[in-house]
Parts: sequence; C-alpha cells; structure tokens
Amino acid sequence: MKNILFFGDSLTAGYGLSDAVNQSFPALIQQKINIENLNYRILNAGVSGDTSVGGLSRIDYWLSQPIDIFVLELGINDVMRGITPQVTSKNLQAIITKVKTKYPQVKIALMGMEIPILMAAGFAEQFLAVYRELATINQTAFVPFFLKDVVGIRHLNLADRIHPTAEGYRIIADNVWPVLRGLMV
Repeated sequence: MKNILFFGDSLTAGYGLSDAVNQSFPALIQQKINIENLNYRILNAGVSGDTSVGGLSRIDYWLSQPIDIFVLELGINDVMRGITPQVTSKNLQAIITKVKTKYPQVKIALMGMEIPILMAAGFAEQFLAVYRELATINQTAFVPFFLKDVVGIRHLNLADRIHPTAEGYRIIADNVWPVLRGLMV
C-alpha cells in the first residue's frame, strides 16, 4: 500500500463539514482511489487555521512514515495573518525541500491559491506568483486554483463564505482528481 499525504489547513481538514471523515477533500479522493481499486491510502494532515510556518514546524512528524505522493495545500491563512508572499514562499519551499530530502522519489502536487485582485493588486499578484514559481522550480504537479468553480458561489460554501460545503468539496475533488490520478502510476 502506497501513502498519499495531504498536508494543509482547514480546506484539507474539512472544517465545518458534518462528516469530515467522509466528506473532506482527501476523503473524496480516497473514494475515487477505491473505485479504481488503486493501491493508495490517504493520510489527512489538515489542521484548521494552519499557516505555512505552522506546516513547516509539523512536517517532520508526518515524514516519519513512507510518503509516495505529497499534496501541499497551505498559504491562504498566511494572507489572513498578514504574512508576506515572500515568507510564505520561503516556508512552502522549506516544506517541499524537507519532503524531497527524506523521500527523493516522492511525487508532489501543489494546490495553488488566489486572492481577489481588489485586496491590493501588487500583493495579490505576488501571492499568485508564489505557487506558480514553486511548481516550476520544484517540477511538481500543479493545480493553479484549488477553489476553482467553488469560491464565491453561495450554495457551495458554508455561511462563513470561506469553507466549501460537501457539494463544494465534490467539485474540488473532481477538478483535482485528474492531476492526482496522473501521479499514481
């Protein structure tokens, strides 16, 4: 059995869902894996409220077991806490480096995030560039916008307008599945 580690924040943890164990993004990917009878097991290392620095401080724990595919979904909470895109990039790169150092053959998928240009054009552009640059530098699989087709659509998000509903996560899983499935060879 091969391991896929989903390493992220509340979007990975399934915050606010009535049954996160079965409705979260990683759980839905496990269901797709099971349907195809693939030899992969999901490990959900999502922590609500986590930032890139928090992820960096806890990655070593998760690397104590073999990892074949590493899915990185962190950084949006950095924006909410006023962390600069440069610091976010440095922390995400450090996480990727630790994973690649421990498991040189690991396949990595980076989940990109976007923020509205209205927040501050220069900041939004810098933040968007973080994910594209990291994906290019590290030659990872890349989903440019993790929340594509879900963000801003009322019925696909919880009342907080930040976290997806179970239906929203199904759309995310469908969008991300081709990228992850391509890593499972």
